[in-house]
Amino acid sequence: MSSERLRAKAEEIASRAGREADSCASAQELDALRVRYLGRKGELTALLREVGTLAPEARRAAGDALNRVKEELAARLTVAASALAEERAAPGPGRDLTLPGRRPPVGRVHPLTQTTLELLDVFRHLGFAVHEGPEVELEYYNFEALNTPAWHPSRDEQDSFYLAPGVVLRTHTSPVQIRVMERQPPPVRMVAPGRCYRRDNPDATHAVMFHQIEGLYVDRGVTFGDLRGTLEEFARETFGTATRARFRPSYFPFTEPSAEMDILCVGCRGEGCRMCGHAGWLEVMGCGMVHPAVLRAVRYDPEEVSGFAFGLGIDRVTMLRYRIDDIRLLTENDILFLDQF
Repeated sequence: MSSERLRAKAEEIASRAGREADSCASAQELDALRVRYLGRKGELTALLREVGTLAPEARRAAGDALNRVKEELAARLTVAASALAEERAAPGPGRDLTLPGRRPPVGRVHPLTQTTLELLDVFRHLGFAVHEGPEVELEYYNFEALNTPAWHPSRDEQDSFYLAPGVVLRTHTSPVQIRVMERQPPPVRMVAPGRCYRRDNPDATHAVMFHQIEGLYVDRGVTFGDLRGTLEEFARETFGTATRARFRPSYFPFTEPSAEMDILCVGCRGEGCRMCGHAGWLEVMGCGMVHPAVLRAVRYDPEEVSGFAFGLGIDRVTMLRYRIDDIRLLTENDILFLDQF
């Protein structure tokens, strides 16, 4: 076929397709028309393939002409599609334009994020700055600088994910405390929120990935009384003014002395229920005075300064505040569940 005949054929096809587009009554008919003429096996596409059979000196002019016809047809089909859309949107009989529109669904802030923001707000009011650190951590910051050398038996309680020798997914956010103390001299008053990871068997109260906030205050003359007063105020701000707290002796390698802080059960207020195992109290965090070995690791003099540290699970606090009985619900992305918050 000659160059002139190809051009004439293309114009004839485009004209026919345009007339058919004007008579299409739906978007589906227009789509079928677009495929019939402009698709991979369409009539106009087949003509474009014949350009390669022309003499070399005629190919460019013929190709330009056919591409122009193709673009004009595509534009005409687009105009026809817009006209159909406008026609569908136009008010018809029985359509009340005074009715309010339908709002698209809007997402909510995740309960874990809500709790994190509210806890950080409480700690800011208590004078703590917020610091963050890496989730992929060096073994030195995650363990050794926190008075937990390789031989220490307490490492068994933090069975970890190692990415390389000496590199681990952090098992708590305490490494952020070490990094902050390395950068600045006392006083240090900070909290570190974030994700943590431990090789655990998932169940209703345990997860491989969880969220923590760990806090630290180091200065001259800091006492256990300061620790107790700070955490009791935190408990009242978080769980209500009627909340009572108690401290039980415990053990952590990076604090000495160490304690667990319990609060009066939020479900039964001390009467005993399923939530608290009928004990009347709920454990919410570990705490204690910073171990002298930790202070020496960051070149602080334990004879000159002292401090306290604490750590609590954000997931745990979220479950207590919203009466959630399975930690897995927080990460399953069930919209029906999350919409309650």
